[in-house]
Amino acid sequence: MTAQTCPRQHQRTTMEIASLEPSLYTVKAVFILDNDGNRLLSKYYDTELYPSMKEQKNFEKNVFNKTHKADNEIAFLEGMTIVYKSSIDLFFYVVGSAQENELMLMAVLNCLFESLSQVLRKNVEKRCLLDNLDGVFLVVDEIIDGGVILESDPQQVIQKVNYRADENPLSEQSVAQIMQSAKEQIKWSILK
Repeated sequence: MTAQTCPRQHQRTTMEIASLEPSLYTVKAVFILDNDGNRLLSKYYDTELYPSMKEQKNFEKNVFNKTHKADNEIAFLEGMTIVYKSSIDLFFYVVGSAQENELMLMAVLNCLFESLSQVLRKNVEKRCLLDNLDGVFLVVDEIIDGGVILESDPQQVIQKVNYRADENPLSEQSVAQIMQSAKEQIKWSILK
């Protein structure tokens, strides 16, 4: 064996080993478009994939044009695996690399849809989604963190989102309680 072939052999072995190492399932992007293809929500986890807003919107437009009239659930575009679902006037997309497991991406999509269906009280449409956008972002964040799939069970997501909403001191209910308390304090201070 010569000194010239040894580094190549070592390099090949290292590459082969690296390809066999386990990795986490990852998502490149999640986005929700309306029935005209306009962005309502998007989260891109791979900043190198589409670094600018213009590139992201072009990608979303291409995805929408390819999928909005199709009856499939999976599309392949620009080297990406895309799973999608539509509901009334919304299109939900989960994007992964070409090597990503389609079943895992579909599990994320189904979890997203089912969780949002519960958060929006089965009213999964554009207006309701926009009225509850903070809850929608919470759902997405509970399912995916930095592109890594954390949860694919809608019940677990709902429990975590409800816990986080209860934890938030400025929820709608507590704001109303604070206002009522402030009114009572003003009333008592006037009477004294």
